[in-house]
Amino acid sequence: MLQNTEFDAVVQEIAENYRGNREICYNCMDRHFPNRGAIIGIIKDLRRVLFPRYFGDDGVTNARPEYFIGCELDHLQDELRSQVREALLFEDPIWVAAELNERTNQVVDAFLKKLPEIQRILLTDVQAAFDGDPAAQSKEEIIFSYPGFFAVFVYRLAHELYLQKVPLIPRIMSEYAHDHSGVDINPGADIDEYFFIDHATGVVIGETTKIGKHVKIYQGVTLGALSTRAGQGLRGVKRHPTIEDNVTIYSNASVLGGETVIGEGSIIAGSIFVTSSVPPYSRVSAEAQKLLIRQGSEPTSPGAFEEV
Repeated sequence: MLQNTEFDAVVQEIAENYRGNREICYNCMDRHFPNRGAIIGIIKDLRRVLFPRYFGDDGVTNARPEYFIGCELDHLQDELRSQVREALLFEDPIWVAAELNERTNQVVDAFLKKLPEIQRILLTDVQAAFDGDPAAQSKEEIIFSYPGFFAVFVYRLAHELYLQKVPLIPRIMSEYAHDHSGVDINPGADIDEYFFIDHATGVVIGETTKIGKHVKIYQGVTLGALSTRAGQGLRGVKRHPTIEDNVTIYSNASVLGGETVIGEGSIIAGSIFVTSSVPPYSRVSAEAQKLLIRQGSEPTSPGAFEEV
């Protein structure tokens, strides 16, 4: 156990870090942050609106759907408006009040108007999962329980706010989905309809990835950048691949680079590394590798392998 003087020294050093770093916000009254819990609540509310009775306590009712949707969206838009306002103030704390209100309303109104289209596209994603997975017993099962569909659901919401250049909130959304599905989709990725992630865990899709229609990817797939050594100098540069329509990418494959295009109708085998473009309707796989077996007793030298 620390002695009093040692304990006090730790406290003092952490306090000095508070004072010396803007990223650590203690008594910073001029800083604004969206509330992570509120944003997660917005995601959950939107699931209830877009897929009623799956994720709430809503029972069978004689009320018109317009009444339910209107009540839910009325509450939701107020909460979203509050969080968007905080996010805008985080980026620029000296907004003129009237301009801040106008910009907040623009973002929220545009987002709400997009919800019917988001719902339509999500239903194509459900169809793609059902068509592509013989283990799926129903489309309802996919909506209820598929982690890949949940990740895509959150991505499609976050992407709309990303397109409107809302700070922080899209990434908070995507990291919530990452925590709950094992899928890391940057909200900046451009993903068309009928998209399916099978088994989901370990999938990474980078910010400038472009994905066409009817694309299916499996667990462990990375759609990433070749190198990010230039750091912030690469901001706005296309760093991630383009995947055209009707492509399948099997588990643990990595497709890297902003100039890499996987042509329409191609199939990428599992556990391979692709850094150059592939023509349409290609089948990409690696040559068989030799199997190396470590001897179980009296190896000729430490760490020796026998080729088979």
